[in-house]
Amino acid sequence: MRRTLALAALAAAALATTGLAGNTSPEMTSLTLKLQKSEYGQILFDGKGRVLYSFTRDRRGQPSRCYGDCAAAWPVYYAPKGALTAGAGVKKALLGTTKRRSGRLQVTYNGWPLYYYAHEGAGEVKCHNVETHGGIWRVMRASGKAVR
Repeated sequence: MRRTLALAALAAAALATTGLAGNTSPEMTSLTLKLQKSEYGQILFDGKGRVLYSFTRDRRGQPSRCYGDCAAAWPVYYAPKGALTAGAGVKKALLGTTKRRSGRLQVTYNGWPLYYYAHEGAGEVKCHNVETHGGIWRVMRASGKAVR
């Protein structure tokens, strides 16, 4: 019994000294937004390296106008559970959410709802300035302004 307790105490001490116990640093948690280089300069990506778009049919500070076929082609960037986190260069004060009709929260930046394009992978930027579903899809800078 004492040997088991001693081993448990050693394991806990090892975790504490390596910094793994209770670590909440950005390296150990997923970032909500980060900046990444692209042909359009530094633009917003999610924590997994997928580019995020704003939609000109939406209005800043208002809920999304992209539903149905639009949301199938341009999936919503839903807020992760827990706190929203900003990577280096991303302005945390511009990070927020808006409620969708379903009640789920969509991530916003500078009041603009954010989306993915369904047929892009990590690091790809294929649909900047594409006009479809009644608006134009644009990537965003850290300033919160869309790239034109």
